[in-house]
Formats: sequence, C-alpha cells, structure tokens
Amino acid sequence: MSAIKLSYARRDDGARQIAYLRAMARTPAPPPDRASADRFNEDRASSTLRGTDQPDIERGVAVLRETVATLPARPGVYRMQDARGDVLYVGKARVLRNRVANYTQVDRLPQRLKRMVSQTRSMTIVTTNSEAEALLLEAQLIKRFRPPYNVLLRDDKSFPFILLRADHDFPRITKHRGARKAKGDYYGPFASAGSVNTTINALQKLFLLRSCTDSFFARRDRPCLLYQIKRCSAPCVGRITPADYGELVQEAKDFLGGKSSAVQKKIQEQMQAAAEALDFERAAMLRDRLRAATFIQGSQAINAEGLGNADIFAMATKAGQVAVQAFFIRGGQNWGHRAFFPAHTEGLSEEEVLTSFLAQFYEEVPPARCILVDRVLPEADLLAEAFREAAGGRVELSVPQRGDRRRLIQQATRNAAEALDRRMAESGTQAKILRELTEFFELSEPPQRIEVYDNSHIQGTNALGAMVVAGPEGFIKGQYRKFNIKTAQTNDDFAMMREVMARRFGRAMTEDADRESGTWPDLVLIDGGKGQVSAVKGVVEELGIEDLPLIGIATGPDHGREGREVFHFPDGREKTLPTNSPVLFYLQRLRDEVHRYAIGAHRAKRSRAITASPLDEIAGIGPARKRALLLHFGTAGKVRAASLEDLQRAPGVSAAVAQTVYDFYHPNG
Repeated sequence: MSAIKLSYARRDDGARQIAYLRAMARTPAPPPDRASADRFNEDRASSTLRGTDQPDIERGVAVLRETVATLPARPGVYRMQDARGDVLYVGKARVLRNRVANYTQVDRLPQRLKRMVSQTRSMTIVTTNSEAEALLLEAQLIKRFRPPYNVLLRDDKSFPFILLRADHDFPRITKHRGARKAKGDYYGPFASAGSVNTTINALQKLFLLRSCTDSFFARRDRPCLLYQIKRCSAPCVGRITPADYGELVQEAKDFLGGKSSAVQKKIQEQMQAAAEALDFERAAMLRDRLRAATFIQGSQAINAEGLGNADIFAMATKAGQVAVQAFFIRGGQNWGHRAFFPAHTEGLSEEEVLTSFLAQFYEEVPPARCILVDRVLPEADLLAEAFREAAGGRVELSVPQRGDRRRLIQQATRNAAEALDRRMAESGTQAKILRELTEFFELSEPPQRIEVYDNSHIQGTNALGAMVVAGPEGFIKGQYRKFNIKTAQTNDDFAMMREVMARRFGRAMTEDADRESGTWPDLVLIDGGKGQVSAVKGVVEELGIEDLPLIGIATGPDHGREGREVFHFPDGREKTLPTNSPVLFYLQRLRDEVHRYAIGAHRAKRSRAITASPLDEIAGIGPARKRALLLHFGTAGKVRAASLEDLQRAPGVSAAVAQTVYDFYHPNG
C-alpha cells in the first residue's frame, strides 16, 4: 500500500496563503547540503539509465492509480517519492487528477519519465486556489528538495542589493544580502558583489552618503578618512545639516530610481553657480560629483537608456548543455549580468527549461515589472500572474521583435552562447585534469569527491582540524568541516590527525556504512608526509575501511618552495610531478584552500578564547549578568574572591544567582 498525503490550502488569497503554502513545503527535511544533494540525486537518477524493470513500472503505476482515485479536480502541486521517501519530482497542475493520470499511460511516456514512474512509491499532494499559486509553490519545493527529475537552478546564491537605510536621521548606504528585514529602500539585484561595491563607491563620491555602522557613527568626534578623500559629508560631527543631508539622500533615490539625467543636470547647474560666485572649492567638489555620475553611466556594458526596470533572459544550448544569460536593468542602468547553467534538462524542450528556470529564479529575487525573453513561452501569462504579487503590480513578460529591446535580446543571446562555450571548455579542461590525476594516483575512476585535511595550532593552543571538499565543478564549501581537538596532545600533529580521521570516518561508518549518501570521498589528501599518512592509514584500518585512497602532500626537500611537492602513498612509495603540470597546480590549489580554511578557523577560535571569561563556565550566567558582575567587581578574579554577601550586593544580581556563583567557586562550602 502506498503512502498518499493530501493537503488543502484553505486560507485567504495573497501573501498569507503563499506563506502558508511555503510553510507546508518545509517537511520533510531536505538533504543537509545542496551540493551533496545534487550529486546524490543525480547518482540516484542515473542508476536506472540502463533500463527499467517491468515489475518496478507496474508498482509505480499502481501507486499513481491509487493516488488518482483520491485526487480532486483542482489546481495544486504533487511530489513523487521513492521507497526511502526522497523526492523524485515536483510538478504543478491546473487539474491534479488529470495531470497525475497522464503518468499511468506508460506507453506514451518518454524513457526519462518511465524511469521516474518505476521509482515512485508514494506521493504527496498540496492543493491550491489557483495554478499561479501552484507555480510558486512548485518553484519553492524544487529549490528545497533538489529532485533529480526536475530542472535545477544550480547557482541560486542570494543576489546583492544596495540598501539605503531609513531608520536613522542620517541614512546609511550599504550592500545587503539575504532577507530584506531592515527598514529602507532596496535597489537591485546586482549580478555580483563586485558590481555593487563599484556602484556604492561611485555613489559615495556622487552623494557623499555615509557607509559606517550606527555604533561607529555614534563614537566619532572628528571626521574619518572617507571625509578627507571626499566620499562622505561627515554628518557624524555636524559637517552637514540634517536638511542638506536629506537633500543628498533624495538625490540618491532619484538617481537609483532612474532619474539620473535630472540629478546630473541639477549638479551641473550648482557647479556653474558656484563658479560664477567664485566659490571654486565648492565648484571643484561638484565637478568631482558630476564625474562620479558620468562614471556610473559610462561603465554600463549595454545601452539600456529608456528601458526603466527590466530583466532580460536569453538561452543557448549545445551538446545537451544549457546556458541562460541574464541582464539586470534598473532605472535605465545595467546593474550587471550573470550566466546560469541549469541541470537535469535532458529530454525537455527549451521552453520548458526556461519556464522552470524563471519560476525558480524569482522564487526569492523580486521580479522586474518588465521581463524580456528570447522565445515565446506557452505559460508566459501564468508566470506573469504568479510574479505580480512579488513585483507589487502588473508584470509584462514579452518577446521583443524590433528596436532597442530586440537588440538587447540579441546581445544577451550572444553572451549566452559565449558563456556556454567557456563553460564547456573549462569542463573539458577540468575533466582532463581529473583523468590525469586518476592515472597519477592509480585510482579506478576519476574522483567525484575529494577531501583534503590539515591541522592548525600555535604551540599546541586552540588546536583544530579542517576538512575541505572539492568536486568536478570546484569547491563544495557547504561541506567544509572543522574538528576541535578534544583528546589528542595538541602539540602532536600525528595524534591530532588520527583524532580527526577517527571522528570523520567513525561517524561515516555508523551513519552511512553502505555509502549511499554521496558523502564518502573517492580520494583523501593529507597535508603532510609519510608520518601523517601512516597515522591516517592506521585509523582507517582499525575502522575496517579497506578501499579508501590516501595520499599525503609534502613540500619535499626544498621546503617552502611550491613545485617541489612530494606525494606519499600508503605503501611507502613517493611520486613527484613536473613543475609545470596542470595536475600539480590543481593539487596546490586544493592544499592552499585547506590551509586558508584551517588558519581562518584557528584565528576565529583564538579570538573567541581571548574574549572568553571564567564566568562563561557558570551555568545560568548569561551575558547580562556576567556584564553586571564584571562592572561591579572589575575582574573575574575579584568575582571569585568575593564573599556571598558581596555578590548579593552587586546590581542586577539576585540572591539565587549570587548563591550559584559562590557555590561554583566554593564547591566545598
């Protein structure tokens, strides 16, 4: 008997209902990391590429038919799940009953969907009030569960915005990522942190707005360096009145909102007036501001004048791979562009891929009121309806046929094709490096997951181990791990490495001995020589792991010189690579990354230790009470020496808390 879950959305229209639907989507929990989930799902999907067993198809069809019998004729979202409960596919439908029933007609399905049906063992259904709501929920679920049969937007990092705060008498301009909770005006998205940083620097020169934190602002008694280099008006020390600063803020809003020509004209008129009044210092300052405005407009890669706010998307395909190029236009200015490479696109039409891409892209990014695409999408009206609430009004989704808009689409299409060519060339180079690495390290196949380990400490203090992870597409930073050294002598590198490996692979043997999660390494690199490799080898053998490739990376006889690395094998052999070998350069990047991560984690731990207090060890003593005790007694040592009566007299310290502190330092009374 299959497990069928039906949920019905019965709330009011609007934001509350969407929030309700998204909350429902949060169960069950997704895999711990998106990158590992992607690889796990791809492996799971590819495991059935060789064919589909008839009994499995029949079981899957039986599950679907049982589900169809209970489905209503209304819009909603369905999730297909395998025997382990992992999500295989998320889909939306205008009529759930009809859509799911289509999967029972096996003879009409392509091979890809036959494989999906053969793996299906249960379904979860969520009904909605409209197909547009179903589209939004589908996109949210795809981004959460990363199903192997859905088109996936891999590069879904949050986009940077410019935030002009509105919770201070002198608003601050800053870069912002993540949830937009702070009160103020948001401008974006920008394609990259570099583009937003460049724009903010130019805006500071143009409008002299502060970028410092409120606490830094409150402590100033003289202007900082930004005032000296004419990138701030120094409101912290009264060099500008609130009214004049407010005028600058309004000019910045006008400029970012698309009224750049009016702002430039106003500054030019002020500069001429200052020159006529022989106020050459003010005229020079206004001239510099005008140059900053010209720089912002002159740095645009495309001519988007007159377009207002718009997002432009164009697609290129080649050899089964897909690239989508996006341009972000705000206020008639190009705020950057980025190429995306959706995964799991095989067997789907280009229109289906672009539709799914747009739905996932705008799941978190606010859509522009005008969206230009390079092809007609069958569900364009549905997408526009779904985006309307997030955009705060009507959204136009169109395919330009002539004029400037058509030329922008053509430019985006050309960029998409070039990005795809670069991607394929880079992938080919990386694949070649991994093949050569496989041969050099005598592996059975190119590694899909490489783990690199290192230790960091200063004379045995604040010791920790670090692990970084790399795959065919680069570093998988969501899988990095730190290991605080607990039992080993912290001046014994061999013992520390043994502890790290025992904890890493001891847990792996307990939780995933069958290696089905996709988080077992195909190659382990140790920063160290023969001794470290021997220590790790002993731990692995004690755990009963026999097929884990281990390699040590040592600097060799010319210590400290890159290019002379020696690679140590568990059987005692040593190998080297030519100094100009691409494989050597790749291994050096892996080693440098684990060095960077280990040192950064060690510094953070050391900083916390410096600011730690013995009072932190007392249960029930939080930051406020610790602060009260230290303010009253001066030092933690004086707190320890204080009598119970003295502790009770400290402001903000109750009799119970005083007794707790006294008992901690005087356990024997």
